[in-house]
Amino acid sequence: MVKLNDYLYTGDTVLKILHDYAVDLRLSSTRDNNLMDMVHSNFLIHYTELLEHNEFLTSQSERILEFYMYMTQEYPFLAFTFRGRIKSLVRTEEKYNGYIVSSIYDAHKKGLPYPTVNDLTKRLRHFRDLIAYRIVISIPACHLHPWEKREDVEERYLYDIANDLPEFMEARGFTPELSGKKQDLTNSPLNEKVRPYYRDYIMYPKATGYRSLHITFYDNEAQAYLEIQLRTKEMDDFAEIGMANHAMYEKAQEKNRARRTAVPVGECRYFDDAWERVTALQNLDLANIDVNMFTARDNRLINDACGFYRGRLILPYEHLSRFQNDQIDVVRREDAATT
Repeated sequence: MVKLNDYLYTGDTVLKILHDYAVDLRLSSTRDNNLMDMVHSNFLIHYTELLEHNEFLTSQSERILEFYMYMTQEYPFLAFTFRGRIKSLVRTEEKYNGYIVSSIYDAHKKGLPYPTVNDLTKRLRHFRDLIAYRIVISIPACHLHPWEKREDVEERYLYDIANDLPEFMEARGFTPELSGKKQDLTNSPLNEKVRPYYRDYIMYPKATGYRSLHITFYDNEAQAYLEIQLRTKEMDDFAEIGMANHAMYEKAQEKNRARRTAVPVGECRYFDDAWERVTALQNLDLANIDVNMFTARDNRLINDACGFYRGRLILPYEHLSRFQNDQIDVVRREDAATT
């Protein structure tokens, strides 16, 4: 069985690693009569195309930039960031195999036959966040009334933005996808028209405490899915550097161990292969990896210049609130006067 870890010590570029891994999976599929390896190879080829062809990303980011400009006009008092990324190679491979592990485990737990290749392929179609954008908002204290609570005000604006987003995106070639998530959003600040498209982790936080709004679009021009997340700064801090980040990792580890115990070794080859690949990636010693344009001192001090581990940034925009911009202009005028 081949796995991504086998290619991480040669100094190759991410694209060279992807090419070699996809080719070897295809050869493995033929040699071992393992159809999932062929599906896996095809998925990696699609992922490679996202990395190689920048023209559609340029078009996509330009259209999404229009919503950023809309926000600067409608909410000039807010500070916010607009960021886009292609999921990193490590996270993509980990999530892909995680889908296989969870699908087979769920069937086993319910006493159902193990999923076929066709079943697993359909499940993998739900992998729709290879491209993702995140909107993070914050309101400076100077724009709050004494009786207002920042968290409440920011959430209200976040839902307002979420209500505007689907129609705005549709007019620019994006089709919102139904979330398929069962949530009672009767009392949600989301408009009835847009509720079916959102996964509302603000009203229904994850077990880790993670909170955010998620929506998926299909880009009809690029023929690719993308996810947009909307958070307040507090929500983003909690997810990125707070307890949610560590808790999600620990929870994933616990789930993997429980699934491995439940499904006997050798009973389902697709589970065995996917579980081994996920486990190998979760135990990476980053300091010993030799991928071109990637350097790590340890698992915390990382300089990822190629999107191998942390993702490739494709759209960074930041907007300061109107008050902050005014203050910057004053400082610049004062500096000019003294020189």
